[in-house]
Amino acid sequence: MDQLTALVSKANGFIWGLYCLIPLLCGTGLYFTLRLKFVQIRKFGQAWKQVFGGLTLFGERAGKEGMSSFQALATAIAAQVGTGNLAGAATAIAMGGPGAIFWMWIAAFFGMGTIFAEAVLAQTYKGKDDLGNVVGGPAYYITEGLHCRPMAIFFSIAIIIALGFIGNMVQSNSIADAFKTAFDVPPLVMGLIIAACGAFVFFGGIGRIAAVTEKMVPLMALLYVIGGLFVVLSNADQIIPTFKMIFVGAFDPSAATGGIIGAGVKEAIRYGVARGLFSNEAGMGSTPHAHAVAKVQYPAQQGLMGIVSVFIDTFVVLNMTALVIFVTGALDGTTTGIALTQKAFSTGLGAFGIKFVAICLLFFAFSTIVGWYFFGEQNVKYLFGTRGVTPYRVVVMCFIVMGSLLQVNLVWELADMFNGLMAFPNLIALIGLAKVVSKALDEFEQANLADNK
Repeated sequence: MDQLTALVSKANGFIWGLYCLIPLLCGTGLYFTLRLKFVQIRKFGQAWKQVFGGLTLFGERAGKEGMSSFQALATAIAAQVGTGNLAGAATAIAMGGPGAIFWMWIAAFFGMGTIFAEAVLAQTYKGKDDLGNVVGGPAYYITEGLHCRPMAIFFSIAIIIALGFIGNMVQSNSIADAFKTAFDVPPLVMGLIIAACGAFVFFGGIGRIAAVTEKMVPLMALLYVIGGLFVVLSNADQIIPTFKMIFVGAFDPSAATGGIIGAGVKEAIRYGVARGLFSNEAGMGSTPHAHAVAKVQYPAQQGLMGIVSVFIDTFVVLNMTALVIFVTGALDGTTTGIALTQKAFSTGLGAFGIKFVAICLLFFAFSTIVGWYFFGEQNVKYLFGTRGVTPYRVVVMCFIVMGSLLQVNLVWELADMFNGLMAFPNLIALIGLAKVVSKALDEFEQANLADNK
């Protein structure tokens, strides 16, 4: 088992390294940023107006025709904001130094261009399953746009394994570990509770998924931000030194930490970009499944919501983790991952800090389970039709329970690998269908001009 873990880890080092996915993902983001004339800046204000225009905790129930634009945004954010926002930022800082956060920002900025394109294509090429429900995602725009069903099948298999099965094992394991540490809840008990809650949502279909995410996402984000802000403001004298560490560390990691972190610029870039993209999922082909089922007049409208989702994931939630770690002085050169985040919040909130992280992790990871389940379900429908949905739900529940019990070093590595593999066909489709994205944005802007006359 250890040998297999080492082998997969070595493969991931290449896939997620500086010579494979990182330049592909960042390059795609740069390409769309330039092609769309910095849409993430030009339309940023309009995007937020659209969010607040649709913001509600009790929206119209989603059904066969899809869900509201805000519900789709909430479902996308539910998947994006997960354990990576608590553990991913900490790992990037521990391995790449404070400057890794700067490179996270850069990756997220260009990722907004990528996710805009993903959401537009998902809207453009959405279809219906054999029961008349709206479906969509990369498999659909690869098939209808690129006319390459074998590549679409590869993507569907990869995402079902990466997110629906293995990914959800990782999420349930994170919850079980946190609650064992904070409240001494047996992992099996926690696994069964998560699976039961998951089943309640899964078997309720798209209506219940939308109802849960539109309530859970705003509340969990608010909870975490309030807790984080309390710690940051309690250590306000460290805010300016923190930002100095980030900017200095981006180009001279050793100088930023006094040698505590022995990373170089290469490590800062690698871990910052890789963890940032892993967290916001821009270009990986996951969130388009949520954006596909939004009820909007123009595909570009949902593209704007995609921009907001990356902003919230990286510049709000993930940034809050980083700031808490820095202002509390928790960075010690040895502690990493979720343990570093727990240490930071314990320093800032006392004994309650560990419980606070456990509660936030429950919301973050469970929302990710819901989102990832839904993304997998869309691809089960693509491969097998609606007859495959019930078996898929049962298998996901079994994986959730197993995940709570297992030591998941290998599972984490496999999740990383399949996440990487599913990104390749999606990126090919994005570049191949770039003209469609540009046309959709042009049509939206022309419609706006006509409305304003």
